[in-house]
Amino acid sequence: MTALSEQQLWHRLVEAESDGEFCQSWLGLQCQMIGGVDSGLVVAGNPGEDAFGPVAFWPANLRNASHLSAITERVLNLHKAMVIRSDAATEKCPGEEPRLHIGYPVKIRGQVHGAASLELRFRSQDQLQAAMRQLQWGIAWLENRIMRKQAEPEAQIRDRLATALDLAATALQEEKFPDAAVTVVTVLATRFECNRVSIGFLENRQAKVHALSHAAQFNKKMNLVRCIGAAMDESMDQQRTITYPGISREGTPILRAHTELALQNGGDAICTIPFVGKDGKACGAMLMERSPDVGFSPAAVILFEAVAALTGPILEEKRKADQSIRAKIRSSFRAKIEEFAGPGHIVQKLVAVAAVALIVFFSFAVGDYRITSGCMIEGAIKRSIVAPFNGYISEAPVRAGDIVRVDQLMCSLDDRDMRIERLKWASQKEQHYLESLEAMDKGDTAKSRIAREQMNQAAAQFELLEEQLSRAKILAPFDAVVVTGDLSQSLAAPVERGQVLFEIAPLDSYRVKLEVGETSIDDIKVGQSGELVLTAFPEKSFPFWVEKITPVSKPREGANYFIVEAGLQNITENLLPGMEGFGKIDVDRRKLVWIWTHELIDWVRLTSWSWMP
Repeated sequence: MTALSEQQLWHRLVEAESDGEFCQSWLGLQCQMIGGVDSGLVVAGNPGEDAFGPVAFWPANLRNASHLSAITERVLNLHKAMVIRSDAATEKCPGEEPRLHIGYPVKIRGQVHGAASLELRFRSQDQLQAAMRQLQWGIAWLENRIMRKQAEPEAQIRDRLATALDLAATALQEEKFPDAAVTVVTVLATRFECNRVSIGFLENRQAKVHALSHAAQFNKKMNLVRCIGAAMDESMDQQRTITYPGISREGTPILRAHTELALQNGGDAICTIPFVGKDGKACGAMLMERSPDVGFSPAAVILFEAVAALTGPILEEKRKADQSIRAKIRSSFRAKIEEFAGPGHIVQKLVAVAAVALIVFFSFAVGDYRITSGCMIEGAIKRSIVAPFNGYISEAPVRAGDIVRVDQLMCSLDDRDMRIERLKWASQKEQHYLESLEAMDKGDTAKSRIAREQMNQAAAQFELLEEQLSRAKILAPFDAVVVTGDLSQSLAAPVERGQVLFEIAPLDSYRVKLEVGETSIDDIKVGQSGELVLTAFPEKSFPFWVEKITPVSKPREGANYFIVEAGLQNITENLLPGMEGFGKIDVDRRKLVWIWTHELIDWVRLTSWSWMP
C-alpha cells in the first residue's frame, strides 16, 4: 500500500461519521502496520448479547471470513487475546506455509463490545509478539470511540442540568416573585433565541399570566395575554408538553388554543410546558415562542422541560410566599373544599365523615366510669402460731402455702426431757404421800402436814408438765392456709417461748386491698361496688364492695397510691392469700370523651399551674 493510500486511510479514520467507516479505516491501517496480513475481520455487538456481527473486512472486497470464525468465537467467549495455528492452506496446497490466526477483544469496564481477528503469514516468535503488540495498541482506538459515544448522552444531560440549575439559581437570587418571574423569562428568551417567553400560574381554575419577557408591565386584559393564558390552560388540562407545529411524543394533543395564538402572531412556533406541583397536578405553565424557521427540536424541548421542572416549583413557592395572609387562608380553604367536594379523594372524604361522626358520637355518648387499680387478696384474719415453751423442733410437716385442716399437726417440739421430768415429779408425789401416812401413824401431825404440802407441790409440778406435754404438738385451730413459716429446714433448732412459728389465715374469710392512684382517690366512696380479675383466674371475675378507704399512701413507680379495702361477695376454695390482679371500681356514668381525656386534662391543668408565676 502506498504512502498516499496510508494518508487517505488516516483521513477517513479521523473524519469517519459511522462506526462502519471508522472500523474499516482502522482495520486497513492495522493490516498495513502489522504487514503480512492475508485477511482481517472486525465484529461488534452489545455487551450481554450473543449476537455479534461483522462491521469491517480486509481486504475491503472480502465477504467470506468463515476461516476467522473460530479465532473470533474463542476471543469473544474467553474475553482474552488468542493465537491459533491454521494448517488449512497446507492441506489445500502442499508446500504452502501454515497461517497464524490472532484475535484481540474490545473490552470496556470488563464487558466485551467486539473483537478484531487477523490471518497472518507464518513468522517467528518475536515477529508474532510484535504483531500482537501492534494489534493491542490499535484496539485502544476502537475502545476510545466506544467510550466517547457512551459519554455523549451523559454530556448532554450535564449540559441540560447545568442550564436548568443556572436558571434556578437566577430565580432564587430574586427575593420577590414578580422580579424572579420577569428575570427568568427574560433570560430564557435571550439565551435560547425566543421571540417571547411567558409564565403563568393557575388561579381560580384558570391560567393567569404573571410575566412576559422584556416586559416589566403589561395589560392583563389585552387579547394577546388572554390567548397565551388559554394556551397554558390547554397544556395544563392535558398535563403534557405541547409543541406547535409538531407531533407530540405521546400522540396527537388538542391544539385549538395554540393554533389561535400562532395565527395571531404570524405563525410562530410554540412550546408550552406545564409546571407540576407536589400533588402531581399542573399548577402553572411556561410558554415559549420562536420564529417558524427555528422551531423546537426534540433536544430543545427536553432542555426546556428540565428548566421548567426546576424553576416552576421555585416560582410557585415564591408566588405563594408573596401572598397576603388573607389570600393564603382563602387559597388553602378553597383548595381543601375543592379537594373534598370534587371527584376522587375517597380516603379523605371517608376520613372527614368519620371525624364528624366521632365528634357527634362523643358529644352525646356516655359510659360507665370505672377506676382501674392493682389489687391483692389477703385473709380477713391472720392468726399467729407461737412456741408454747422453750424447746427444740422435733417435727414440722407443713410450711408456707400449705392448706391445713382443723386439728392437723403443724409441728411438734421435743418432749423427752419433759417426760423424764414428769416421772420425777410423779415419784416425788408418791414419796411425799407415803411420808405423810407414816407421820400420821406416829402421831407427828406437823411432819405429816409438811409431807402433804410437799406432795401437793409435786402434784402441781406434775400437772404443769402434763399441760406442757399436751401443747408439745401444735395443731391447726381451724381450716386455714399457712401464710408464713417454714420449719422443715430447722429440725432440732431451738425455739423460745412466744416465738412466732407460723401465720395462718382462714379459708372462708378474705378481703381485697386495692391500690388507687391519688388522682382518682377523690372519686372513691365507701359502699361502691366493683369487680376484680386475678392473674390466676383471668377467665373469671369476682364482685366486691368498698369497705374502707385508708389514709395510708404507698409510693410505687414514681406515683402515690392509697390503700382501699374491699370485701369479696363470692368466695371459692380456689382463692388463696397473696393472689394479685386488677380491680375496677364502678363510680357512675359520664361522657366517654371525659372518661378518656380527664387524666390528660388534669395533668395539663396541674402542669400549667405549676409553671405560672
